[in-house]
Amino acid sequence: MKFILGAIGVIIVVFFLLGLKSQKGKAKGLVDGHLAAPGSAPNCVSSEVDVQPEKKVAPLNGTLDAIKAAIIETGGTITSETPNYVSATYMSSIFKFVDDVEIRHDKENIWHIRSASRVGYSDRGVNRKRVEAIRAEIK
Repeated sequence: MKFILGAIGVIIVVFFLLGLKSQKGKAKGLVDGHLAAPGSAPNCVSSEVDVQPEKKVAPLNGTLDAIKAAIIETGGTITSETPNYVSATYMSSIFKFVDDVEIRHDKENIWHIRSASRVGYSDRGVNRKRVEAIRAEIK
């Protein structure tokens, strides 16, 4: 029993430290005028580039003000903003993992979106659900 409790304690500490580490990063930003491509890990979704189907989401439709309001309403904190680009962070409630959301204006009311975890291999679908929550809030 002591071993199990000790192992659980170690796991909690590791997750806590990963959460602290994720708080020190920042969004990838624009790369040649586009959102950064997702990495190889299944912890990011994007509308910007041709990626594997499991990482692809549709761009957002709406005004910049509506999208920013949707980000805030879904728990995001806007960290930087220009007329054509916005970055925001979301923090998980238990271990304080930070995820980044970025949007880039394409044309008219079309905005490309990227949502990515800063640490960890898999996001267990969290980033896709976040994008869909933002999309639902815009409507």
